[in-house]
Amino acid sequence: MEFSQIKETCLYIPDLDQAEDFYHKKLKMPVISKEKGRHIFFRCGTSVLLCFVPETTQNEQVLPPHFAHGKQHIAFEVEASAYPESKAALIEQGIIITHEQEWKDGLESCYFEDPFGHVLEIVPKGIWE
Repeated sequence: MEFSQIKETCLYIPDLDQAEDFYHKKLKMPVISKEKGRHIFFRCGTSVLLCFVPETTQNEQVLPPHFAHGKQHIAFEVEASAYPESKAALIEQGIIITHEQEWKDGLESCYFEDPFGHVLEIVPKGIWE
């Protein structure tokens, strides 16, 4: 078996409108699906960010039940040359950088949180190569 990528990543959130305000309006991810009281999905490059209301999906009847609580983490990759402007765009949106990390080959990433306390990160392409 050889996987080509992770196609979907999930976060579990209590407020769909707040998620839409943050991920769509501030991070500029297009909304591709929204179901009141259940989920909102965003396009993120060739992947999809799924945001579910855990109180709904933990009791799923059609799909396997799923949910999570606590500070989840995901990282968004940008071209290395676009990293400085991506970090600046977060700051311009009023998003606080909570941590900056230097990795191998002098590459840096920055961490920030969504309105629900999830730990998000912007990483330049090449960090895992």
